Amino acid sequence: MLGRSIAFRIANALIEKMSAFDAPVVIEGETGTGKELAARAIHYRGARAGLPFVPINCGALPDALIEDELFGHRRGAFTDARDDKPGLVELARGGTLFLDEVDALTPKAQVTLLRFLQDQQYRPLGGRREEQTDVRIITASNRVLERQVEAGAFRLDLLYRLKVLHLAMPPLRERHGDIALLAEHFVRTSSARYHKPALPFDPQTLAWFERYSWRGNIRELENLVQREFLLAEGERISVPAPSSGLALGPAPEPVLNYRAAKSLAIAEFESRFLVKLIGQANGNVSAAARISGTERRYLGRLLKKHRIVKLPSTAP
Repeated sequence: MLGRSIAFRIANALIEKMSAFDAPVVIEGETGTGKELAARAIHYRGARAGLPFVPINCGALPDALIEDELFGHRRGAFTDARDDKPGLVELARGGTLFLDEVDALTPKAQVTLLRFLQDQQYRPLGGRREEQTDVRIITASNRVLERQVEAGAFRLDLLYRLKVLHLAMPPLRERHGDIALLAEHFVRTSSARYHKPALPFDPQTLAWFERYSWRGNIRELENLVQREFLLAEGERISVPAPSSGLALGPAPEPVLNYRAAKSLAIAEFESRFLVKLIGQANGNVSAAARISGTERRYLGRLLKKHRIVKLPSTAP
């Protein structure tokens, strides 16, 4: 988890907060924004850190194998079942089961998962009795699940089970100032991996990096940096800007006057202050308003302005 932008710091603060709660989490964000990395951060910063983190890609689960993959089977359950096989919920016992691309589950698979989530009891194929496990469920999707519900592609009751906590991973184009930081990090990791001396970037390359749309987000940046670093022959990494101007946004305008600089500083202060405040108040906006001496309605507008998600309160 590497970054210093406001969008990144807000997401990272929520990850830190969510790691303290043993509740289901839904992580949404575009492809390549680091959803699995965020899920691992929630797991390894929490109380289950010493226990398994088991990821599964739901898009690769056919209906015929969903129960076998999740719950395993007993010897003799079917023709090729020569030995007992533990399912993923058993392998993740005590730890975290990460369901990536959860929106890709078929209707049958959604029913199977919903039934398991009700009490975390399951019956392996060929088993004679119900078994109990204890796993934390974290799911991820590159689609907005509420819209999938509206389209009839995802069960509303399953969404209620999964979405106790919600994390939205920001796209790379909204992480102002992080792109150069990440690009230099990928150069260092590629240097160590391929035993080639690290190289700096050409300033013009970093300039268009900041304006590029990055539809593949961090994954696209990492692949591009790795390729250009390995093929670079000079003393710098120089990458031509895309030929299509559609992929590039306007160059960021420099802060040239006092009023603009003041507005930027106030926005950054408000964001940092609100993240700490809402965390101290356990996500309770009324408590946060009392702590800060701020009118609740005004505080709510600030939270909405800075897109800071309010966590459920843990107060009795």
